[in-house]
Amino acid sequence: MEAVPPTAPQDVEPGDAERLGRLLGDPGLAWLVERARQRMARGRALTGPVTLSHPTESQRRATESLLGRAPQAGRSLTVRLDTVDLVLRRSGAGRDGLEAAVVTLTGPVTLRAEARDKEARAWEMAYAPLGTLGAELADWAGRIRNDGLVRRLAHTPEAAGSLVEAAVRALRSLPLVPPTSRATFAARNLSGAHALDEGTPLATLVLSGVRSLTGFPDGAGAQWRREAWASAGLLKDDVSSTVLCLNLRGTPSLDWMADAGEPAVLTLRSLTRHPRVPAVPATGTVHVCENPAVLSAAADMFGPACPPMVCLQGQPSAAALTLLRGLTTQGAGLRYHGDFDWGGVRIATALRRGVPWLPWRYTAADYRTAAAGLGEAAQALTGAPAATPWDPALAVTLAELGVRVEEEVVLDALLADLERHGH
Repeated sequence: MEAVPPTAPQDVEPGDAERLGRLLGDPGLAWLVERARQRMARGRALTGPVTLSHPTESQRRATESLLGRAPQAGRSLTVRLDTVDLVLRRSGAGRDGLEAAVVTLTGPVTLRAEARDKEARAWEMAYAPLGTLGAELADWAGRIRNDGLVRRLAHTPEAAGSLVEAAVRALRSLPLVPPTSRATFAARNLSGAHALDEGTPLATLVLSGVRSLTGFPDGAGAQWRREAWASAGLLKDDVSSTVLCLNLRGTPSLDWMADAGEPAVLTLRSLTRHPRVPAVPATGTVHVCENPAVLSAAADMFGPACPPMVCLQGQPSAAALTLLRGLTTQGAGLRYHGDFDWGGVRIATALRRGVPWLPWRYTAADYRTAAAGLGEAAQALTGAPAATPWDPALAVTLAELGVRVEEEVVLDALLADLERHGH
């Protein structure tokens, strides 16, 4: 039978209410009223015994007064709820019985099952904005509904609703091209410039979505978080994000550095604040590497004659992506090489999501050739495997051979390629 939440009787006279308070409202009977209320919340009948362990003397006396009997001895006190119900009805103070008396004294009781259903509906409403996200965030939205992150951050459905709505509003505007500072983005799209400050629940939730949106790898620390934000175009500022290049031309400062054959560092600010961008080289090709040692060696060996190069220095920064997107938009072709290890292929994949490129000695065949020359100096691969969509066989071969080959190991071959392209 479905239990119905009890309601206070409509015809309780003031005098009856006072008598009920004197009869059942004694502080020594608070435990008894609470036990009855708990049973009502579970939808159970108010019959049978309830027991209190280690009762105080005042609790024993209040029970004696209610039931009109000598207090029990022993370490516990047992009272039958149906007996209390009968006492209340016969006294005239609680003519509707114990259930109505509890409501009169403590207020309406909500059935726990109904409370759970109500809370579940409230959480479902809080998560509802997730349904407006695009397919690229569908997996993240499903995970967020179940992994408890929102509940840990917001605690209540009401707070969660506001949190999720703001996170969805932010994520639907990402990634940003061109990038901008987090503070500027938050001021324009959220509750204020500090809405995405480190440590806030909203920043934690949005960063989780950003990583899913951009595929940014796992990590920890302040630098990792800055790079994760930057993968979606949200920056700490516009001068911290930089990119290293060699022999690009198109601005007075770049022309001056290229004439000297020296590497140049470009900030995101310099790439986004001025209309002039680096020009596409005459060859139409820009060689991109992962490690600064490669670019430095090329500058040392070839100087101004070296073909144009860009170095990522790890995960592609916002400045690097802005520079490379600008070059590809003008028709430049990119040739990329990185470390032959799982971290290296993740960097390559992250770059591939931002700009198109062709491998530069960065295929399964190139890896097999390089690994064959390592001998006893070979270092074992570590970390979780990753896909290599530009050459699926590369991931298979990496797993098969199980050794890492850093860019510096194949530096002579890379420099030979640059020498050929420089003529």
